[in-house]
Amino acid sequence: MKKLFFALFVGLFAFVGTAQLKTPEWVQNATIYEVNIRQFTPEGTFAAFEKQLPRLKAMGVDILWLMPIHPIGELNRKGSLGSYYAVRDYRGINPEFGTHEDFQHLVDAAHNLGMKVIIDWVANHTSPDALWIEQKKRDWYTLDSLGRVQPTIGTDWWDVADLNYENPDMRKEMISCMEYWVRDFNIDGYRCDVAGWVPMDFWNTARAALDQIKPVFMLAEAEGKELYTAFEMTYGWEFHHIMNDIAKGKKNAADIQTYFERAELPAGAFHMNFTSNHDENSWNGTEMERMGEARFVLAVMAATIQGMPLVYNGQETSLDRRLKFFDKDSINWDKMDLVDFYSRLLHLHQNTPALYVGMKQAAPKFLSTKEEKELLVYTREQAGSKVLVLLNLSAQTKKVVLSEEAAGTYKNLFTDKKENLKGKQVLTLAPWGYAVYVQ
Repeated sequence: MKKLFFALFVGLFAFVGTAQLKTPEWVQNATIYEVNIRQFTPEGTFAAFEKQLPRLKAMGVDILWLMPIHPIGELNRKGSLGSYYAVRDYRGINPEFGTHEDFQHLVDAAHNLGMKVIIDWVANHTSPDALWIEQKKRDWYTLDSLGRVQPTIGTDWWDVADLNYENPDMRKEMISCMEYWVRDFNIDGYRCDVAGWVPMDFWNTARAALDQIKPVFMLAEAEGKELYTAFEMTYGWEFHHIMNDIAKGKKNAADIQTYFERAELPAGAFHMNFTSNHDENSWNGTEMERMGEARFVLAVMAATIQGMPLVYNGQETSLDRRLKFFDKDSINWDKMDLVDFYSRLLHLHQNTPALYVGMKQAAPKFLSTKEEKELLVYTREQAGSKVLVLLNLSAQTKKVVLSEEAAGTYKNLFTDKKENLKGKQVLTLAPWGYAVYVQ
């Protein structure tokens, strides 16, 4: 009976949580950019990265997601510098990156440019030599039969210690640490690591506490409807894997349509769309390895179909190697050959109501049929704003016959030319080609 009551309580709390999310208004047309401070500059510091803020602002970046900024444990450390996700002190700053004052200066500089800052939060585990362990709070951890802290079961994360979410004192301190960065440093939210492995009632409580300080933005590194009681945005993992498979010829445009037909999300909820991120780049391969020549058309789709587009640091300079995860490995910024490409996509998302996320988002309307397996044509339309997208998801040249619904006068996103499109007009798309038209 107690279990039933608890389940009903949690369900009620989840429902209430959905209704009470105080999503900041700036989220609706925001874009996101992931920052690896260690590898972004040769110095690998907050101060060195801060100099790049005007460039990123000009490129159309709104939200800066900083990978974990906290001190890294030394016990069982991987590589020479360790994993960012083996956190030793939730209130500390990794001395590699600078000081608390340097971090505050970065946040303030971003805010002065109209940008937002969220930081990576690792709530599932700490390093095995974390401050909490030194403070003899061993009951805050998952212990083995001999009473020793242990890594998260089922992983090769031997450099971390799994946390015990049955301990209310640990939960309370974890939330207090999250409040600290919002209250004292005015950050704008969190990207929460392996969020699905942490109890949902914890996230609901944490979100309510943070919103008491200021309305925050929360991104879950997970996928599932249950997450939206505490998070606005989750990872579009399934969509990402479909894109990888399209590039390899294993899936096609019909699979995209099927995905969006069944991807019913709660009101106001949305995914983060990406062709790369730190995990994909370091462990599964660069865009070039996974997507080849399809990477551009897939980036266009990710930025226009529905959700918030992510750019991973280095994509604008055609990052063509896997960044080392546990050692220093600075990005080479010499090329900068895709700044214009990503700028156009990010500014389009910022300035086009048809592409907004949250409560005002418009679902894609597919004008191509599932039988046209290598062509994907769709519109997004809202509040007098319309975007028409044509994608060739194959390595062969394809012709697109426009429907009457596609007719109209548009601006071509990538040529800046005004074009009058007509029904039954035939357009040619190069292999892995794309066209985006904006009204």
